[in-house]
Amino acid sequence: MELTKLRLFFLFSFAALIPCLSANISEVDEVWRRRAEEAMQTTEQYYDPNPVAIASHLNMKVQEYVNNITNIKSSYLLALSKQTAARRGLLNAESGQCEATNPIDNCWRCKENWAENRQALAGCALGFGIKATGGKGGKIYEVTDPSDNDMENPKVGTLRHAVIQKEPLWIIFAKDMNIKLQQELIVQGKKTIDGRGANVHIANGAGFMLQFVQNVIIHGIHIHNISPRSGGMIRDSVDHVGKRGQSDGDAVSIFGSSNIWLDHLTLSQAHDGLIDAIQASTAITISNCHFSNHDKAILLGASDTFTEDKKMQVTVAFNRFDKGLVQRMPCVRFGFAHVVNNDYNQWEMYAIGGLKGPTILSQGNRFFASDNQNTKEVTKRMNCSPEEGKNWIWRSEGDVFLNGAYFNSSGDPKKQIEYQMDDVIKPKPGTEVERITKFAGALVCKPGQKC
Repeated sequence: MELTKLRLFFLFSFAALIPCLSANISEVDEVWRRRAEEAMQTTEQYYDPNPVAIASHLNMKVQEYVNNITNIKSSYLLALSKQTAARRGLLNAESGQCEATNPIDNCWRCKENWAENRQALAGCALGFGIKATGGKGGKIYEVTDPSDNDMENPKVGTLRHAVIQKEPLWIIFAKDMNIKLQQELIVQGKKTIDGRGANVHIANGAGFMLQFVQNVIIHGIHIHNISPRSGGMIRDSVDHVGKRGQSDGDAVSIFGSSNIWLDHLTLSQAHDGLIDAIQASTAITISNCHFSNHDKAILLGASDTFTEDKKMQVTVAFNRFDKGLVQRMPCVRFGFAHVVNNDYNQWEMYAIGGLKGPTILSQGNRFFASDNQNTKEVTKRMNCSPEEGKNWIWRSEGDVFLNGAYFNSSGDPKKQIEYQMDDVIKPKPGTEVERITKFAGALVCKPGQKC
């Protein structure tokens, strides 16, 4: 019954919702109506009524990894002496060492044959996006041309031509590239965009749009200086061209999509958000990314009236939120955010915010506040009375607070989030976060060498 109501809601309200939620669809046709209905069905499918089980699974993997590395402590100490060079994601070719500092990286990074078995990456996600397979099982598509000149009939060999194909594809890059997108890049489902082995920058143009799709992985690229674009006739699949309105200027926009994994991205300077996930998007992991020099980092839910965002479940793990960021790391409406083992460095307004009663579980993060006495608080509750905000479930476990930072917890998580205490293994404490996140951002990887 509930699914029927949702389908009818989308069918009759879709055209009205799009303008206010910046979906950028100028003319709604039957193709987009069908995609919207299918996307809501998929949201229902992947919404987990017990999100703590997913959080606990990630915690367990972190603890397993921590236990394993105690057996190679001497190698870690050697690598630690070279931390200054390594922490920005530089290849450890000089030292001959490879240090995977968290369980996601430990799944693939220190294997010399990673380039021969690229699709093994699809089994490395953790958190709510754990089921994201991207283009696993599909052909390798090599991008050879950095141009983006034809929106209706993209040239073979370009990134735009690759992402509109319907079949699963694992997209790689033949060489270093700077790609200036003339209009938003509308990505079909079952795609992996894998920047390993090349220095790939999406810059000085439009960003990515993941709209009503499933199973997308974006890994190992730089995205910066993203601006709005005018829109027009844009091909979004091999058999459909549609009229689009002006894009918002987000680096990555996730709209009504699920099973999404964003990993090892370096993001800065977009007109709007660096990552936006809205319109009942769910089953998302954002991991190992480096964020800097921007106002609005991550927005999860864009409308105070779209209550279906209660089904949004997002993991934010092992990221570095560096200097020059102002707010939204993330900002959450309605949904559930598991924020674990991230490094926060001198935000200018607040780090974690929310509206409309979201659930936020903050575990093992490191919060280093700026010297500004007005920005010491990690959290910010918006558009609510103090009494209402006290009931929101915001919990901090094992976080480290430096330079006067503090987290304003609320709600009764023991009562409203049912943990199976025997199964919950704590994530690594916040004291270890600087090491856990030191390779955040796009890595320098060379085929035949450990990454």
